[in-house]
Amino acid sequence: MLVVDQRARVRAAVAPMHTEARVSSPQTSQLVAGHTVHLLEAKGDWWLVRSADHYEGFMHRGYLEPAAGTETSWRVALGVSVHEHDGRERALPVGARIAPDAVVVSGNAVLATDIARSFPLASAAVTRSAITYYAGASYQWGGITEWGCDCSGLVQSVFALHGCPLPRDAHQQAHAGTAVAVDSIGNANAERLIVEADLLFFSDRDDRRITHVGIALSGGRMLHSALGRGGVALEAMSSNEEYVQRLRANFVSARRVL
Repeated sequence: MLVVDQRARVRAAVAPMHTEARVSSPQTSQLVAGHTVHLLEAKGDWWLVRSADHYEGFMHRGYLEPAAGTETSWRVALGVSVHEHDGRERALPVGARIAPDAVVVSGNAVLATDIARSFPLASAAVTRSAITYYAGASYQWGGITEWGCDCSGLVQSVFALHGCPLPRDAHQQAHAGTAVAVDSIGNANAERLIVEADLLFFSDRDDRRITHVGIALSGGRMLHSALGRGGVALEAMSSNEEYVQRLRANFVSARRVL
C-alpha cells in the first residue's frame, strides 16, 4: 500500500466509508459533499481515509477529488438542489458544503459565517434542528444524513450543525460531556433531571457496552434513529408499549454534552 499524507474532498453528495477496500464490505460511516479527508494509504482504487472526527475507513477514489483548502468557508446546505458549473443539477443533504460556483436552485443554505447565529449552541435549538431536518429519515447502518442515518450518525450530524463535535459511534459518544445522575428513564425523577439535548444511552448486550443513543426532548420524550422503528422516531419514554418497555430496560446512562 502507498502511504501518503494529503487531503482530498468528497465530490459525491454522500460518500460511504467501508471496513475494507471493496464495495461489498460493510458501510461504517459516510461523508457528505465538500467535506475533506486525510488520505492515509492507497490500495488499488481505494484509499484508507481519516475524517475530521478521526474516524477511519476505506473510500473509493471515485468519490474523491483534490481539496482546495477553502472548504470550511463554503456555504452549508440545509437540504438543497444546486446547479453546478458543469451544467448538472443535483440534491445535497444537510451539512454538505456548496462549491462557490454552484447556484442554489431550491431549498436553503447558510453562509459559513452565519452558522453560529443560525445554529446556536443551545439545547432547544439542537432539538429543533433534530426534528426539523431528520424526523422521518429512514434507518441506514452507517448513515449520517436525512436520506438515511443510524442512531449515532443522527446525533453526530445534529450536534455538528451547532458547533458541537462528537465522536462517530454511540459507545464513543457515551464518554462525551458529563454524566447525568439518573439510573432509569420514563419516570418523574428522570424528567426532573434530564434536560433537552441530553444524550440517552442503551445496550442490548450482556456486557452493557453501549449499542444505541437517542436525544432527549422535553416532556420525557426522545428522538432516535432505530431499526425497530424503521428510522428516526419520537418516543414517549413513559409509554407502556412493548418496544418502549424494552428501551427502558436497556437504558444505561445519560450524558450532557452542551
